[in-house]
Amino acid sequence: MVGAEALVRMLQAYKVTHMFGLCGDTSLPLYDVLARQDHGITHFLTRDERHAAYMADGYARVSGKPGVCEGPSGGGATYILPGVVEANESSIPVLAITSDVATTSRGRYPLTELDQTALFRPATKWNASLDDAARLPAMIRQAFRAMTTGRPGAVHLALPFNTQKSGTDPAEVWAEERHCTFPSERAGPDPDAIADAAAILGSARSAVAICGGGPVIAGAFDELKRLADLIELPIATTVSGQGALAETDPLAVGVVGSNGGNPATRAVIDGADVVLFIGCRAGSVTTERWRSPGKDKTIIHIDSDAMVIGANYPSAVAICADAKLALSALADALEAGAGVTAQDGIRRAQAAWDAKLADFAPLAASTETPIRPERVVATLARLLDDDAVIVADPGTPCPYFSAHYRWPRAGRNFITNRAHGALGYALAASMGAHAGRPGVKTVAVMGDGSFGFCCGELETLVRYRMPITCIVFSNATYGWIKAGQNAGFGGRFYNVDFNRTDHAAVASAFGVKSWRVEDPDDLETVLRQALGHDGPTLVDVISQPLHEAAAPVSEWVA
Repeated sequence: MVGAEALVRMLQAYKVTHMFGLCGDTSLPLYDVLARQDHGITHFLTRDERHAAYMADGYARVSGKPGVCEGPSGGGATYILPGVVEANESSIPVLAITSDVATTSRGRYPLTELDQTALFRPATKWNASLDDAARLPAMIRQAFRAMTTGRPGAVHLALPFNTQKSGTDPAEVWAEERHCTFPSERAGPDPDAIADAAAILGSARSAVAICGGGPVIAGAFDELKRLADLIELPIATTVSGQGALAETDPLAVGVVGSNGGNPATRAVIDGADVVLFIGCRAGSVTTERWRSPGKDKTIIHIDSDAMVIGANYPSAVAICADAKLALSALADALEAGAGVTAQDGIRRAQAAWDAKLADFAPLAASTETPIRPERVVATLARLLDDDAVIVADPGTPCPYFSAHYRWPRAGRNFITNRAHGALGYALAASMGAHAGRPGVKTVAVMGDGSFGFCCGELETLVRYRMPITCIVFSNATYGWIKAGQNAGFGGRFYNVDFNRTDHAAVASAFGVKSWRVEDPDDLETVLRQALGHDGPTLVDVISQPLHEAAAPVSEWVA
């Protein structure tokens, strides 16, 4: 068995069914094996490597399985890197395989030579070059172990050309099946820390929980709800934490922080005596640059990564553990205790929603032109089923959907790239999400700045006939930066505006059924047609720019 065949057999052993990537000359042996073998892996040919990584990211988020992407050496490795960085910093397991020049050619200036392991070292959880074909299966096992255990993350493997053609012992091809999904090998909490946390929560008067992406990754939905119901604990989330609890739950506060929060949700945090961070880094956006909550609060912090706990707030109790196991243990301890005080969470959460909805309702019904983003959000909320997946780019879509689309069920139904916020993520990630969860409607929402980063993948969308609906907020500007210049730099706009593009015409040229909407009264009819179509669709919405809008953003530079 040669190395390329061993690689494919190892992926098969780890129950990989989808792979996203782009061909290159150093990948020819691998592609030949993929062509010849009966392996059950669907390979999606993408139009560039960055989007292959974004697809693997979106796939992993909805499927609970590691995403796999691949690309060639040189430029392929540099192009795939942004998606790997985003996945790793978002705690999403993505395996990036980049083929490489032969080890015998190193240092002789072959075309596309690059020190791949040095390039990927700071951007991944684990990273290696498969220089020895005999060790390839063992290193694949190490990659899956690294991806799925502890804090999940992205890994990278360089695959030299000669390794792909060198011999490997077939007896070495086997998998650790517990690493086929994530998180695996969950770490339980320290009982003493749980007892201390239960004692603090048991005597609190106005505690609040802030959930990051950790509870969603851990699948801790039932455990979180049990804890919330037990002591009437209000549950706020970060943008990445949306879905930890259904936002229609009486104890759901919604998003807090400078992106998607508002004064009413901030008041819930500022009025708390105890703050329970769950799978949350307590970073600058979530805490409005570490001002909300203030440093006077009693902090309990649960996270699977010990380096996160105490990085920004002094912790009265540190619980380094999987969110699902920690929340279950904490609920058990509270249930076993006596005299637990209810935290008045239903009233506090309802007050936050009442204030937010009072501000949102007139904007959502507005007939102004250009069309207000709030109207798009409200219309989609009426039309989409509860199980729909929405993938949002940064810029215009993220704050509006985070603040105003009230997610009706717990689970991963909202995806956005909150680690580094690169434009052009949503289209590719929505394609990966559709591959991982094909039975539900997937919608990609983006600004027109993002459209320029990703529109080549519309051809991929058409080639695989994915029934994804794309919505472009078209305002001919890099809106977030223009809003920042408006708010913090005296409205001195510099190099943020570009020519308006007819995105519907561009998408139509790729074969996507498309519409352009300028009149708010046409919006619902067009969106209904687009969502109901059995193939890929795009709606180009001529919309209000962020610097003129009532965007739910308290600080443009966080």
